[in-house]
Amino acid sequence: MAIFAVLIFLFLGSVEGFSTKSQPCTYSKDKTCKPALANAIFSTLSFLLGGITSVVSGFLGMKIATYANARTTLEARKGVGKAFITAFRSGAVMGFLLAANGLLVLFISINLFKLYYGDDWEGLFEAITGYGLGGSSMALFGRVGGGIYTKAADVGADLVGKVERNIPEDDPRNPAVIADNVGDNVGDIAGMGSDLFGSYAESSCAALVVASISSFGINHDLTAMLYPLLISSMGIIVCLITTLFATDFFEIKAVKEIEPSLKRQLIISTVLMTAGIALVSWVALPSTFTIFNFGTQKSVKNWELFVCVAIGLWAGLVIGFVTEYYTSNAYSPVQDVADSCRTGAATNVIFGLALGYKSVIIPIFAIAVSIFVSFSLAAMYGIAVAALGMLSTIATGLAIDAYGPISDNAGGIAEMAGMSHRIRERTDALDAAGNTTAAIGKGFAIGSAALVSLALFGAFVSRAAIPAVDVLTPKVFIGLLVGAMLPYWFSAMTMKSVGSAALKMVEEVRRQFNTIPGLMEGTARPDYTNCVKISTDASIKEMIPPGALVMLTPLVVGTLFGVETLSGVLAGSLVSGVQIAISASNTGGAWDNAKKYIEAGASEHAKSLGPKGSDPHKAAVIGDTIGDPLKDTSGPSLNILIKLMAVESLVFAPFFATHGGLLFKLF
Repeated sequence: MAIFAVLIFLFLGSVEGFSTKSQPCTYSKDKTCKPALANAIFSTLSFLLGGITSVVSGFLGMKIATYANARTTLEARKGVGKAFITAFRSGAVMGFLLAANGLLVLFISINLFKLYYGDDWEGLFEAITGYGLGGSSMALFGRVGGGIYTKAADVGADLVGKVERNIPEDDPRNPAVIADNVGDNVGDIAGMGSDLFGSYAESSCAALVVASISSFGINHDLTAMLYPLLISSMGIIVCLITTLFATDFFEIKAVKEIEPSLKRQLIISTVLMTAGIALVSWVALPSTFTIFNFGTQKSVKNWELFVCVAIGLWAGLVIGFVTEYYTSNAYSPVQDVADSCRTGAATNVIFGLALGYKSVIIPIFAIAVSIFVSFSLAAMYGIAVAALGMLSTIATGLAIDAYGPISDNAGGIAEMAGMSHRIRERTDALDAAGNTTAAIGKGFAIGSAALVSLALFGAFVSRAAIPAVDVLTPKVFIGLLVGAMLPYWFSAMTMKSVGSAALKMVEEVRRQFNTIPGLMEGTARPDYTNCVKISTDASIKEMIPPGALVMLTPLVVGTLFGVETLSGVLAGSLVSGVQIAISASNTGGAWDNAKKYIEAGASEHAKSLGPKGSDPHKAAVIGDTIGDPLKDTSGPSLNILIKLMAVESLVFAPFFATHGGLLFKLF
């Protein structure tokens, strides 16, 4: 972060050669704006603020989760309803903390920066974009590092424990078991939290940048200007009401009520939020106003903005439910995958991959429709607020998402503490529901990332003064090709990192089983710390190359090839990244739940495939192990790749517009 902050300062300060004189504004040349040096200083500040907020949110989330997991196990003695409430409430704490933190820091920094910028809102909100960059760059390391950490441990524990030694999951004799349980917190809570925080910060920034050069900014109408923040604060109130439905209004008595209750959360929050958005749009916005649309001002009515936000909100719900259909073992897609385990691991892998590719279709249409409608109504601002609409119920989304790893850990604690079989069954039921909701959360993250990065892309194109992005010019087309390749390169790096870390882990676990006498009999304790060390070292070392790839690409392309090529790279990475991210997440989720379906043996069909240890079950475990890096490392990290490159290009746009394209200037 420190290195990157210096880079931001140097690049943006050099735009006007570090001069302290006021400049004519970028969009309205007749007015004077604050110098580029001020923009450099304040962008660097907001970058650091965004990064720190992101880190703090992840840290607090992990703290809450580690408090909550043992409490959930203890509550499970009283029944599944009590355990559910404990796990869900602690997830909600994390959700609200993150949503409120993001909003608070953003609001305070806008007001503090205003003391210096005064009436120059264009410069003010350009400097604020650093906040989104800070949030996302930390999220990248949280996601990639956390993903490598958790999956190295998970794959190592599963391969040696379940497949070779036939001991149950989370058995304390397994040396990798602690690392595996820690990993759930690192990847799913710190990673997911900072990821959604990043999306949220960026969509707010994209909306604010576009608004500052529209009539809101030109007429200095503060209430309308802060419309994006008002949506989010409405979201916090709505989510507060929604969580009461899960914990206080309806009591959960039986296992089968868990998943419907979590799904009800999404529906209730979406319906209430729609009313909330209508209220905010009616109160905060003037009845007609103009929105900047690539050089012209487009006239928009306040109900049109309401439609933009609402369509983003409902598209999020659609993506969530499609994801659930493809990854929950209550429906036919996962049951077909489980059935294919009869003939071994190969057919399981084929069916799983096919399911992942197929699950892309409806989410992409949902994203496409919301882009078309919101762009037609309110240009790029429409897309930015659509992304905010999708993220407005972030508190509820994170609550049902953080609930997953908490109940997963609770099961691990029950197993390691040697508690009765009944308790383990209850925590497993909580965990199975949590797996599906985690997949829904990833769907939200990917869908919102697509909208956010498109909005940022639009803001970048306006800021870098590109008249039109023409695919037929060679500069842009080569950018498209390279951009579409980047998600593959990035996935290759993350997958390989997980693979090599898992290899070390497997060797260590085998070594302990072979050399420590009495380990299998349960008389000697394994060396847990060694496995935790392997995971920690691997994740810290291995997250640097993929991180560098994402952080440096826009800088290199923008400086050497210029803004047109960079716009091609951004478009290409967006288009291919979304597809890989959705398919990877859903393939992995389906394999995981197919294995759980066979293990639970709830239906006649499931009983015919297993008990644990049967051949179909072993095939399912192999599928699940392949899916682990897909669904928890490369899939979810890709949405950060898409967003981060776009927001970084926007922050550095002033530099690229004046000094970029060195190679083409030479010839």
